[in-house]
Amino acid sequence: MNLKSTLLPPQKPQHIPNESQWLAGEGAGSWFCIQLENNQYKVTRYSPEGNIECEGFFSCKTTGFDIAKTYEFTHLSHCQSISIYQDDIVFSFERLD
Repeated sequence: MNLKSTLLPPQKPQHIPNESQWLAGEGAGSWFCIQLENNQYKVTRYSPEGNIECEGFFSCKTTGFDIAKTYEFTHLSHCQSISIYQDDIVFSFERLD
């Protein structure tokens, strides 16, 4: 998806996990990180400067997501739901807490 005036990824702050990905929006953007923790998906969204904007546990509503395989955060992603593109499928996640 091409958006007008999307921001290029800034330099990733060192304290953000290496697997974090930049998701640009129109005039804004955030770093997103998903990690498997106690059989749940923990998602953290960071500001461009590396401040935590939101964090929580999410449930995948689409079967077949494999965190060990290559994936890409995509739109629409925010603090209540995220979308991840993997193997030509968009996986939907919803916040549990």
